[in-house]
Amino acid sequence: MQEVILVTENDAEVGRCEKMYAHEQGLLHRAFSIFLFNTNGDMLLHKRALEKYHSGGLWTNACCSHPAPDVPIELSLQERLQFEMGMQCPLSHAFEFVYKAHLDHGMIEHEFDHVFIGVTDALPEPNPKEVAEWQYFNLEDLHQMIEKHPENFTAWFKIALPKVVKHIENYPIWVA
Repeated sequence: MQEVILVTENDAEVGRCEKMYAHEQGLLHRAFSIFLFNTNGDMLLHKRALEKYHSGGLWTNACCSHPAPDVPIELSLQERLQFEMGMQCPLSHAFEFVYKAHLDHGMIEHEFDHVFIGVTDALPEPNPKEVAEWQYFNLEDLHQMIEKHPENFTAWFKIALPKVVKHIENYPIWVA
């Protein structure tokens, strides 16, 4: 059983509960999203494995999950990135946002999402139970793909992407 950290709109911890229960009830909980770019500025996306409990077969950011209770978020980030994508990468905290989205299988994502960004030219070795496929995408092409077929992307990715793009425009991460 995986627990998530329940939080307020200001990210103050107010309790814990089982992950599936939080997603069934739409309870606000702490999460993180990792966005990775290569040195050309292309973004790493993966298609979620079809067997995932929600949003299976949809394209999304490099990694996303929930920090483990009583574990520093930085450790949870690297553990999950290794578990899902088979890679490690230095990460920088970019921003946070709160969203609520109704998903398939009756799930509700209601998350206080901490967004981290990294740059790497490493190629992932993904866990097939988590990832069906992966690819680096040029941001312009990615925007066109989302405009033409938004149903192919996760709800949180479509919400976070404009915020990530704005962040990297203000703080270009692949420029030395």
